[in-house]
Amino acid sequence: MNALHSLPTDYGQVTLQPGSPQPLGATWTGDGVNFAVYTSGGVRVELCLFDATGERELARIALPEHTEYIWHGFLPAPHGGPGLVYGLRVHGPYDAAYGARYNANKLLIDPYARALVGKFIWHPALIGFSKEASETARRANEERADTVDSAPFICKAQVIDGQFDWEDDRPPAVPWRDTVIYEAHVRGFTKLHPKVPERERGTYLGMAHPEAIAHMKHLGITAVELLPVQAFVPEKFLAEKGLVNYWGYSSLSWFAPAPQYAVEDAVIEFKTMVKALHAAGIEVILDVVFNHTVEGGEDGATLNLRGFDNAAYYKLDATNLRNYVNRTGTGNTIAIGHAAVRNMVLDCLKYWVEEMHVDGFRFDLAAVLGRDNGRFRTDASFFKAVAAEPSLRYVKLIAEPWDVGPDGYQLSHFPAAWSEWNDLYRDTMRGFWRGNPGILGNFAERFAGSSDLFRNSGRRPTASLNYVACHDGFTLYDTTAYDEKHNEANLEDNRDGHNHNLSWNCGAEGPTDDLQVIELRERQIRNLLATLLLSQGVPMLQAGDEFGRTQGGNNNAYCQDNQISWIDWDLAARRSWLTVFVRQLLTLRRQAPGLRRDTFLKGARQVDREHKDVSWRHPLGHELTAADWHDGNARAIGVLIGQAFTDPHGTPNGHLLFLCNASAQPVDFELPAATTAPIWQIVFDTARWRANDLGDRIGAGERCLVAAHSCVLLADGDAPLSVRTGFAGAPRS
Repeated sequence: MNALHSLPTDYGQVTLQPGSPQPLGATWTGDGVNFAVYTSGGVRVELCLFDATGERELARIALPEHTEYIWHGFLPAPHGGPGLVYGLRVHGPYDAAYGARYNANKLLIDPYARALVGKFIWHPALIGFSKEASETARRANEERADTVDSAPFICKAQVIDGQFDWEDDRPPAVPWRDTVIYEAHVRGFTKLHPKVPERERGTYLGMAHPEAIAHMKHLGITAVELLPVQAFVPEKFLAEKGLVNYWGYSSLSWFAPAPQYAVEDAVIEFKTMVKALHAAGIEVILDVVFNHTVEGGEDGATLNLRGFDNAAYYKLDATNLRNYVNRTGTGNTIAIGHAAVRNMVLDCLKYWVEEMHVDGFRFDLAAVLGRDNGRFRTDASFFKAVAAEPSLRYVKLIAEPWDVGPDGYQLSHFPAAWSEWNDLYRDTMRGFWRGNPGILGNFAERFAGSSDLFRNSGRRPTASLNYVACHDGFTLYDTTAYDEKHNEANLEDNRDGHNHNLSWNCGAEGPTDDLQVIELRERQIRNLLATLLLSQGVPMLQAGDEFGRTQGGNNNAYCQDNQISWIDWDLAARRSWLTVFVRQLLTLRRQAPGLRRDTFLKGARQVDREHKDVSWRHPLGHELTAADWHDGNARAIGVLIGQAFTDPHGTPNGHLLFLCNASAQPVDFELPAATTAPIWQIVFDTARWRANDLGDRIGAGERCLVAAHSCVLLADGDAPLSVRTGFAGAPRS
C-alpha cells in the first residue's frame, strides 16, 4: 500500500485537474489520485496533504469542480500516488439551529478512506463549536464555530494501491444449514496465544496464523464472525478514564480496517487473514456498525460525517435541528433513509465483499437500518437496495434485530434472506437449565427452530441464529458461576451491563474449591452446549466458551483490553475435555442432516415410518399432552428426532432421543420403541465423563435414568455405527 519514499513533498506549484465525481473517495488510477466527496451544503472543499506521519501539513489545495453535491479533483503523479496522506476541510455555514455544522477549522477524515495513519487524541479542538459560548447562548442555538485547528489531534486518511495476490482464493460458500459461527475478537483471540509469534499476537496476522486456524478447524466451525474491525476510536468519556472501546462499536471510518490490529499494513494484513481462513474453508463475517458513529450527540466531536454534511448523515430532531435522534444509546443515529447515506453504506458493503473478500455481515442494532421515516419496515429502502445489489446477493446477512428506539425490538421481522440473532433462544435455554418453571413449550419452540417466529413469513429454521452466550453479557462459564454481574473494572460503580442474566452460580459466587459446585458447573456448561448444537437453526459459539473462558463475572467487558477479555490459552489446555466435547457435538451435527434442516419440523408421521419427524416425550413414555405442556412443575422433557441420518443411498433413517432433566432430582425416562433393532445406545451423558462404557445399551421400553441437571443423547439401531459407539470422554487434568 505505502509508496511514501517516492512521493514528492513540495506542492508549491501543484494544481488539481477537474477529475471525476465517481467513484467517491481517493482512487489511485495509475496516473494519479482522483478525489471525490459528498457535501450538499459545503461551498468550498480543500484537500490537505500531509507528510508520511500525518503530523505536518504540507499543502492545502481546493477541489476545483463540483457535480451537483460531489466535489472532485485529480492530483497527477508523481505527487498523487499510493501512500499519500491527506485530510479534507469543508467551508460552509455553521448554524446548528438549522442542522448545519460546517467548520473548515476542523480537519475531516474522508468517509471513503481505505486506510488511516497517525494518532487520534481526544482534545477540545475536535469539538466543532466554541466552548467559550455560554450555556445560555447554546440553549438558544446561538453557538458559534470553534476556530482552533483540529489537525494535530486526528488521524489522517491514506491513499492505497489495493493490489493483492489473491491467487485462487474462493469464498467457501457454506450453505446456511451447515454453518457454525464462531464469534471472535481479532485482538483478544491471539493476544495470549503462546504459539503465535509475539509480534503478531492480537493482530490480523495472528488470526491468520496456522495455530489459530488449526484450533478453529479442529473444533469444526465453518465461519468466524469478527467483532468490529472497521476503524474505531474510544469514546471521550472512556479515554478520560484511561479505558478504551475494546469491542470496537465506536466507528470512525467504515471502509478502513482498524489499524491497531496491524503489524504494519492493515489492508494487506486483513486480506492475508481472509485468504488464509478461506484456504482452511472458513468464512469471514464482519460485525459492522452502520447505526451510529463516535462523533456522538450535540456536544460531540467533528471528525468526518458531521463536518461534511451533518443534516444528511444523521437523523436530527425535527422540532429542534440542533439535537439528534438517538435510537442507539450513543448520541446519534445514522440517517439510512437519506439516499447519499444509503449509497455510502452499500458502497462500503460492496467494497468489503469485492476488494476484501469477506463472506457476510452481522449488522449491529440493525433495526436502525429498517427505519426510513421513523417506523421499522421489513420492506425498507435499505433492505430493498441490498437485495438488488448483485455482489451482495449471496453473502450472509445477519441482523441484531433491535435498537433502543420506539418499536425497537424487531426479532423475526427482517427480510427473507436474513438470519437474526435470536435472544429468545438464549434466554429460554438459560432459563430452562437453571430450572425456571413453565417453559417447556418455549424450550420446544426454540429447540425446533423457532417456527412461531419465522414460519409465517415463509422463512426457514436457518433464519434463527441460536446462541447461549455472546460478547455482550456473561460468558458461558460465567453463566454457571455468577448470580450477579461484577463490572467494577468498568469504573461505573457496577451500574452498567444487564441485570437480567438468567444465570445460576450453582451454589457459590465466583471462584470456588468446592468440587461439587465445580462438577455441577461443568455439567451445566455441557448441557447448554449440547442443547445449542443439537437445535435446529444456525448455532453460534463465543470464542473461548469451548473451554470455559471466564471474564470474572463482568457482563459488559466492552472497555477491557486486558486479561478480562483476552482468551486464556493455558485454560484451553487445562479444559481440553470440554473442547473435545464440543468437537464431538459438531462432528455429530455434520453426520446428522436431521439436525440441520431447511424446513421446519412438523410433528407429522412420515409415510412408512414408525415415528414422527419430532415428538416431545414425557418421562413416563407418552407424548406430552396439553396438561403436560402447562405443568409449571415440569423440568424434564424428551425430544425424539426422526430421520436424523441418511443411509448410503441417501434415504432418511435413524433416530436420536434427547432426554433433558433440569430438575434437582434424577428422572427415569421410559424409552420409546426403537425403529429396527430394539436397542437404544447412549451417545453421551453430560453427568458422566465417558459415555461409551459397557452397559450403555438400553432396550426399547426400558428406562434410562437421567441424573439431576443433566441430559442424555441416545441413538437407535439405524444410526451410523460411529454415532452409536458414543462420545469418547476426556479425563480431567
